[in-house]
Amino acid sequence: MARMARMARTAETAETAATAARAEEEEATVAVTVRPSAEGRLGALVGAFGYVEGRFAHGVELALPTGGAQLLVNLDGDVLSSSPLRGADLRTGGAALQGPHSVPALIDPAQQRAVAWVAFRPAGAYPFLAAPVSAVRDALVGLDDLWGADGAVLRERLLEAMAAGGPAACVRELERALLRRAERHPGPDPAVRRAAVLLDRGTPVAEVADRLGWTSRRLARRCTEQLGLTPKRYARVRRFQRLLGRVNAGRTAPDWAVLAADCGYHDQAHLIHEFRALAGITPTAYAPRSPLARNHVPLGG
Repeated sequence: MARMARMARTAETAETAATAARAEEEEATVAVTVRPSAEGRLGALVGAFGYVEGRFAHGVELALPTGGAQLLVNLDGDVLSSSPLRGADLRTGGAALQGPHSVPALIDPAQQRAVAWVAFRPAGAYPFLAAPVSAVRDALVGLDDLWGADGAVLRERLLEAMAAGGPAACVRELERALLRRAERHPGPDPAVRRAAVLLDRGTPVAEVADRLGWTSRRLARRCTEQLGLTPKRYARVRRFQRLLGRVNAGRTAPDWAVLAADCGYHDQAHLIHEFRALAGITPTAYAPRSPLARNHVPLGG
C-alpha cells in the first residue's frame, strides 16, 4: 500500500488501456473500433482493435487484471510503462505487447491520449509470439523484441497512416500488420479456447479437464502455454471479472454477501481477500472511471 501511495503522488509510470476501449469511446474525442468477423483469419484471435484518444483529469490509475493480452501503440509519445504493485517497474518504447496480467498495476492516463490497440481473445496472442504466452505473463514487452524489424517499424507506419488518412487509415494499417503476422503461424488449440470459455463461466478446473478428456497436468501445461496463466489462476481472475461486471451493472450499493454467493466465492470474507489480492484495494474502495471502464480506478487528481 505504501508503494501505491507513493506512485499516486508521483504518477511517474504508465501503460495504455486498450481493454477499456469501448468505455473510452464515451470519453474520447476520437474513437475507431473494429470487431473482426468470426469467419475471418483474425476472428478467432482478436476480439477487437482500433484507435482511441482520451483526456483524463486524474494523474494515475490502478489497472486491474483481466487475464487477457493486448497490443498497444502509443502514438502520442514513444513510451509505454507500467508499475505492478509488487515487482519492478516496466518500461518499453511506444509499441509493446502487454501479456496476460494477473496482478494490478499503476498506470499513467497521459499515455492514453492517442493509442492504437488490439485486444486478443483468450489464447489469441499465441500465434503472434515465438514463445509460450506465459513468457510475457504480467509483462510489458517491446514489439521490436518480439517481432524484430516488423515490430520496430509498426509505430512509424501507423503514424504515417494517421498523417495521410486519419484514424481510419491508421486502423487499416494495424489490421494489415496483424494479418501478416497471423498468416505465418497456426492458430491456438481449439480445446484451449474451449477450456477458457468453461473457466470463464466458473466451471471447476477438474471438471474442465474431464470435459476435454485431458489430465489435470495436460490442461495446466496447455493453458499455461497458450493462455499464459495456469487454469487455476485464470479462473481466479475471470471470477474477479465476473464480480466487477455484476458490481458495475447494478444501480444500488453492492450487497457483497449476495455477490460472493452468486460469483462463486466461499463467503464474503473470501471475496474480500480475493479482491485485495487482485485489485490491491478493498471492495468498498473500488470506484472505477466509469461502469464500462471497470478495470481503471482513478487514484489521484
